[in-house]
Amino acid sequence: MAAPDALSGLLGQALPFGLSQGGALWLALAFFGAGLVRGYSGFGFSALVVAAAGLVTHPLNLVAVVTALEAAMSLQVWRRARGAVDWPRVRQLMAGAVIGLPIGLWLLTGLSEDAARAAISGYVLAMCAVLWAGWRLPAMLGPGATAGVGLLSGISNGPGMGGLPVAAVFAAQPMPAAAFRATLIAYFPLLDLYSAPLYVWHGLVSWDTLRAIFVALPLAALGNRIGGRHFFATGPAEFRRFAILLLAVLSALGLGRAVL
Repeated sequence: MAAPDALSGLLGQALPFGLSQGGALWLALAFFGAGLVRGYSGFGFSALVVAAAGLVTHPLNLVAVVTALEAAMSLQVWRRARGAVDWPRVRQLMAGAVIGLPIGLWLLTGLSEDAARAAISGYVLAMCAVLWAGWRLPAMLGPGATAGVGLLSGISNGPGMGGLPVAAVFAAQPMPAAAFRATLIAYFPLLDLYSAPLYVWHGLVSWDTLRAIFVALPLAALGNRIGGRHFFATGPAEFRRFAILLLAVLSALGLGRAVL
């Protein structure tokens, strides 16, 4: 019994963020599954991972990890997407996000673990309701309104979920699907580059962050590649609804853990 116990202890020490072996396996599945969703639908990676992480660790532990992986996966598909990017909208989003992100980090890092878990889960559930409703705008938003979406995106990127409000608003506009996906792909790396030093400043980056990125990157990249090639029988709209429902379930479980 001594040898297995010693091996178990050694493995436990090797895992980042004090995760158990079961927790690490759960997150490995989350990284791969979230990569599939992002590759196929163009959004949801960070939200899915952070929501899943909230069930086994402090959700803020994974914020810098998902930010780095979002940037890497955007580069993975950049060549196919760059011709359809709506660059004026990317600039308008970033103008708002530059203001919003410091606010979001200031609000979130002052919370306890359970309070942060409840706030993140409640926010994600609200965004799932918006995405599920399928509301539509009669025309494209102007520059000021788009910058306002960027402001909300920046605030939401405190927990690494800045893509959800952008995806919700872009999906509601009469915007070609290729431009929708390509503009998100271009926006995320710029938001992530801006976020990185602020995450360091707020203590959200550690050696465990780097170790987690090293392990999670191939899992997320594989899922992203498979999803990007549309290896599913369902259409994009049906798959997006499935992703929203999955995200809502994870968030509800996280909210239950925070309040019970």
